[in-house]
Amino acid sequence: MKRVFLAQLLSLVVNLPVRETHAKPVSHLAGSTSPYLLQHADNPVDWYPWGPEALQKARSEDKLILISVGYASCHWCHVMEKESFMNEEIAALLNRDFISVKIDRESRPDLDEQFMTATQLMTGSGGWSNIVFLTSDGDPFFAATYLPPDKFRTAISFVQDAWTDDRRRVRHEAARVTRAVSAQLSQKAETQEITP
Repeated sequence: MKRVFLAQLLSLVVNLPVRETHAKPVSHLAGSTSPYLLQHADNPVDWYPWGPEALQKARSEDKLILISVGYASCHWCHVMEKESFMNEEIAALLNRDFISVKIDRESRPDLDEQFMTATQLMTGSGGWSNIVFLTSDGDPFFAATYLPPDKFRTAISFVQDAWTDDRRRVRHEAARVTRAVSAQLSQKAETQEITP
């Protein structure tokens, strides 16, 4: 009797229609030790941590890089996550056209300083959430701090259109910004070397 029941149960299970599942791929941030990066692991944006994998992917796919620098207790970082990075439409645009990199300024103050310097040089001010767009070679050319979703969507389109329509000009601007950031950081380093 038990065997008959198991056979019937097995035939039911075998004949069940296959249900398609669309499991979300494992986030590139999932193994991070940073609470801030882990906070973004479930975003629909396909975030990468800063590192060779993201930079190589951008070069090989010839895609722009979106850098988002923030930290766990940053109010505007949480607001931007809720409004833009959890927005399926914005996430789809980012996933299609960019390699998106999330940086925790508390874990990587060196990168925070570099990208904040770029933002301050390009915009005249700075803050977090710090958004910096880079060429596929990693050179910054456009930056902003917190943007509401409509302005962020506009910025994404503007940056992608510039890359598509006038790549030479974007690369020229990026080289100019990179030289200015390098000069600013070098000058700051020299100042820190002065002894009493």
